[in-house]
Amino acid sequence: MKQRLAEMEKEAAKLKEAQEKAQKEAGIAPGDASTSSSAAELAAKEEADARSVYVGNVDYAATPEELQSHFQGCGTVNRVTILTDRTGNPKGFAYIEFLEADAVTAACLLEGSELRGRALKVSPKRTNVPGMKAGRGRGRGRGGYGMMPPPFMMPWMWAGYMPSGGRGRGRGRGRGGFSPY
Repeated sequence: MKQRLAEMEKEAAKLKEAQEKAQKEAGIAPGDASTSSSAAELAAKEEADARSVYVGNVDYAATPEELQSHFQGCGTVNRVTILTDRTGNPKGFAYIEFLEADAVTAACLLEGSELRGRALKVSPKRTNVPGMKAGRGRGRGRGGYGMMPPPFMMPWMWAGYMPSGGRGRGRGRGRGGFSPY
């Protein structure tokens, strides 16, 4: 058993040496094989976000060509993205990417300008940080009142009160809850 373990360790060492040699030939620092590509992608995304602006309160019938012509005076427009929902309907905001980073400050000066009768909201685009999601509550069981009755209940209603909701109490199949009959 010990002999087999020693053979496996030698084999693992050989594999590690071969991997480091291949990484050096490819120009990648040893140990950075998986992170170098994602770091490069993240850096490229941050650079593109630095040249982009968020445009809010966009009319639902506005086209990318109209937005491009509206922001043409700020600099060369590289891309216009109007976000849509699952059904393909516009959400009412867009992102505009410029060729130069200086155009972002000029585009922010168009804050409040009108397009199709709506005042646009313009701000520099922020880069989303992976793994940072906006919370939508505390998950299952939120909204319970524990042992205290809800604030809308009058004291004369407390007699048969059994708290429902909350963390682990009264979920599913109608258990718990107030029932006057």
